[in-house]
Amino acid sequence: MTEDDSFLKEFLQRSGFVGIVVGLFILFIAFLSYKQDPPIESQSTKVVGEYKGCDIVRWNSHEFAEYKYFLYCEND
Repeated sequence: MTEDDSFLKEFLQRSGFVGIVVGLFILFIAFLSYKQDPPIESQSTKVVGEYKGCDIVRWNSHEFAEYKYFLYCEND
């Protein structure tokens, strides 16, 4: 075995070890972020008030951080 071969072998062993450590660290961070997500309400609409006999309904899509409001009147 030459000196070049031993250097290559040692380099590959250390690279593999570093790759495993980095991979485990990334999996650990991904696991922590997965567990800390707040629960999402199953209902995307909610009555938040009343105006002239109609319900004010708040609607949101869970993909976007925005709310839409509309009036719902049973009579009309």
